[in-house]
Amino acid sequence: MSALLLSACAQTDLPPWMNGTKPAQQTASPPAPQTRPQVQLPVPTSPPAPAPAPAVQAAPPPPLPAPTTSFVGRDEIRAVLLAPLSGPYAAWGQAMSNAAQLALFDVADPRLNLIPLDTKGTPEGALLALEQARIQGADIILGPVFSPEVKAVAPQARQWGIPLLSFTTDRTVLGQGVYSLGFLPESQIRRVVTHARDQGKQRFALLARSDEYGQAVAEAFRSVVPQLGGQVTKVEYYDPQAKDISQQVRRFTESDARTRGRDKKDASPVPPPPFDAVMIADEGTRLRTVSSLVTYFEVDIDKTPILGTMLWDDPRLAAEPSLQGAWFAAPSAESYAEFERRYASAFGSRPPRAGTLRASLAYDATALAATLVRQNLDYSAATLTNPGGFAGVDGLFRLRPDGTSDRGLAVRQIAKSGLTDIAPAPTSFAQPGM
Repeated sequence: MSALLLSACAQTDLPPWMNGTKPAQQTASPPAPQTRPQVQLPVPTSPPAPAPAPAVQAAPPPPLPAPTTSFVGRDEIRAVLLAPLSGPYAAWGQAMSNAAQLALFDVADPRLNLIPLDTKGTPEGALLALEQARIQGADIILGPVFSPEVKAVAPQARQWGIPLLSFTTDRTVLGQGVYSLGFLPESQIRRVVTHARDQGKQRFALLARSDEYGQAVAEAFRSVVPQLGGQVTKVEYYDPQAKDISQQVRRFTESDARTRGRDKKDASPVPPPPFDAVMIADEGTRLRTVSSLVTYFEVDIDKTPILGTMLWDDPRLAAEPSLQGAWFAAPSAESYAEFERRYASAFGSRPPRAGTLRASLAYDATALAATLVRQNLDYSAATLTNPGGFAGVDGLFRLRPDGTSDRGLAVRQIAKSGLTDIAPAPTSFAQPGM
């Protein structure tokens, strides 16, 4: 697979499929370990959310115990994968377990013992699995997947001093030893807005659905755009359950004011909207509806591009006329396609994928855990938050002390021919815009 790179440390050897060498013919099972992987790391958007988590104690968690300085002299290091191996999300859990096993074949440090435990996709199941992880002597927790699960287990993991690399995009639960390998909105917005700024766009507007996801995107949007020298001119929300949102979009585009006093014979251009680029925080059928309304209300997408998030990484959007030429940020397709191919060769089917939830998260988390063992480092906060970051299946990423993550993403464009990368993902966090 890929070999995890610790950018601030000595670089590990890349396996053939990551360094441009044509890979050898694959068999039905993962190849024998030769090199170590490269990793990386969002949370489910398409699968329905599990039941709410039980109340979490509001008191601040105790400080983490002092970590060990390295794995030198240790015969065994234990990483526990918390995933929904039964229940309604079992297909996701099994795919993540498969991806984690594939990472072990690629990294293959004999001292690392990976222990998958079933959370059943519920907060209660996650707590029981966490207790088993402690009994089995976990050095690090990989997962869980869903925000309610992470909220349930985070306080206890902190108290026990076990670092937790979750797959959630809910930043409210992060920090003090709890991290996210998920695809957070900040990195997606930063990448696509940086590209728009490079094209001379200055004024940015956001149309977002009025739910938790839309609020998270809006918060990141208001923070990131000014950091990049842009101006936030509008942020408006719409009810994702509403049957008709035309009036909200009409008001947002200021269509009435821009067309007032014009008659049908007036062939002069309609004055532009009060923004140079507009981001739409949505997906699927609703995204098509919103983008169509934006263009209907006199927004010329050739001059005022539409921007999106990783939820747009859907080939079906290529058929939508109002999204032709639109930009969004996502991992480069090339390395993930190779991961899919190798996964299918090993397990007989492609891994499931929905929105920002991918089985590759478990691959990268396991590869990260194994690579640190191979390098005789540790799972301390200082090691996990190495500012140089790591490279994995979905590109460059790094963990921050507050538990959030930065990602190096590509800019992709929607066209009738499909989705294509038009600006590459960075190879270093030292590059401008990172």
